[in-house]
Amino acid sequence: MRRSLFQKYFATFFLAATVPLLANGISDAWFGYRDQRAMLNATLRVEASAAAGRIENFLNGIRDDLGWSVQRDWAEDRQDQHRLDALRVLRQATAVVSIALIDKAGVERLFVSRTELERKASGVDRSHDPAVAAAKLEGVWYGPITYYNGSEPFMLVSVAGNRAAAGVAVAEINLKLIWDVVSDIRVGGSGRAYVVDRLGQLVAHPDISKVPSGTNEEAARTLRRLQDAIEAGGTSVATTNTDGEPVIADMAAIKGTGWTVVVEQDTTEAFAPIYATLWRTSGLLLGATMLAAGLAFWLAKRMTGPVRLLEEGTRQIGAGQFEHRINISTGDELERLAARFNEMARELASSREREERIARLRRFLAPQVAEIVEKAGDDGVLLGHRAEVVVIFCDLRGFTAFSTEVEPEEIMQLLADYYQAVGSIVTTHEATVTNFSADGLMILVNAPISCAEPAMRAVEMAIAMQAEIQRLIRGWRERGHSIGFGLGIAMGWATVGRIGYEGRHDYTAIGNVVNLASRLCSSAKDHQILLDSTIAKAVATNVSVVEIGPRQLKGYGKELIVYEVAYPERANTDDRRNSNNNELAT
Repeated sequence: MRRSLFQKYFATFFLAATVPLLANGISDAWFGYRDQRAMLNATLRVEASAAAGRIENFLNGIRDDLGWSVQRDWAEDRQDQHRLDALRVLRQATAVVSIALIDKAGVERLFVSRTELERKASGVDRSHDPAVAAAKLEGVWYGPITYYNGSEPFMLVSVAGNRAAAGVAVAEINLKLIWDVVSDIRVGGSGRAYVVDRLGQLVAHPDISKVPSGTNEEAARTLRRLQDAIEAGGTSVATTNTDGEPVIADMAAIKGTGWTVVVEQDTTEAFAPIYATLWRTSGLLLGATMLAAGLAFWLAKRMTGPVRLLEEGTRQIGAGQFEHRINISTGDELERLAARFNEMARELASSREREERIARLRRFLAPQVAEIVEKAGDDGVLLGHRAEVVVIFCDLRGFTAFSTEVEPEEIMQLLADYYQAVGSIVTTHEATVTNFSADGLMILVNAPISCAEPAMRAVEMAIAMQAEIQRLIRGWRERGHSIGFGLGIAMGWATVGRIGYEGRHDYTAIGNVVNLASRLCSSAKDHQILLDSTIAKAVATNVSVVEIGPRQLKGYGKELIVYEVAYPERANTDDRRNSNNNELAT
């Protein structure tokens, strides 16, 4: 295969076009046959099932109507009511020819008919009648098909009452009405449906004159063989019908009756699409082969030039020359592919510039500040300037005592869990951590990038931090460590910007607000979030804030009014603490 690209493309395109055509010509008949059979199977089965369902609904309707006639006990004062119930069934179910009502002892109490005289209290013992015995045992019984004068099919249906005292209703049904169901079914031009009972006798047929032939034993054997063949294969079968015609047939059972709906279609009509496909395939095969040769030559010629350009372009882009562009104007997928390569090169160049920018920023900024500045796209936000900021200080209560009692590895693990929890919440609220000092952190909100409602964001973040760290503290206390967590928050104007020396800078804030937040944090107890008056007023409408009175903070000449966030977990903790104190006092 060490040949020119043109020769390879020509051979590939030619074979790709002709081999499938040749294979299609050979296999089309087989797969067409399978597809057509599958479609026939589905069509015939759907039609058969639909007809079976309609006939089943027809019989269920008669069963339900008969059931209403055996709802009452056979008391003497209810004779007329039973007669009215039976007449109502005759009026509602036109297929019912006659109804006999049998009491629980098996004695016929009433007989009404469309063609015979009415009988009342005939006293005939029908307890051994199969219709009565089977209905008492199974609730519903469908009898065998009989033919009136060798023509119209009839059947006995018996229904037991909802209790033994109501007795049994035995009705004679004219099945001629089922002809309406099967006569509506059409599969192609020659398809038809008919109903066969368990003995192979015709119950209904589109050609109503064929129904009397259901008593013909030879026709019945043919229909039974057809039923057995379909049942054994589980799908439609190719066979001959009672007229000796080749057909494709399928069937569906009608529940409770032993009847079967058979749907068939003439074989010639069923497979006509396959014959048409074979002729079309034969005619197209020769022309397609000639067209494939010409098309393969043209495509091979068209492909070689752009492929070489793509090869050269990918080589240069892979070497890091992201400014290189591949120029292809073929108006097809190759042109779009070249455009995608050019877009990829631009994205790679942009990504490389971004990585270099972040790398430069991280040499003198904390990573999270570098990310913010990179997104802003302007280093000017890092220059020193005055801004109204929210400063949050937080640290662990009892950390110093803890660190003197345990091994350094356990201290590092505790701090790692602590920083991970705090850092995740700070990142979620888009704040900036400016200083780490063992267990203490300083966090800025509204700098270097301003945000909406910084006071509310800071308090929400503090509540989330308190909840998450308290969850960790519960685990630490189970291991015997007496550790708490407190926060102090202040809001005011400060000078923010870069500070440091060559090779190392930090982003921080300087001003009284920083000192105040630090003193509030030092004064906070476990579970507490202390606020200065400025931020307390800013969030008072959205957060429950409690004034805890004046406090003397280190470094301040006078007492300052201090506030505390009364979040739910804090209240529950206070309740538990007070309860414990009361128990100790008792």
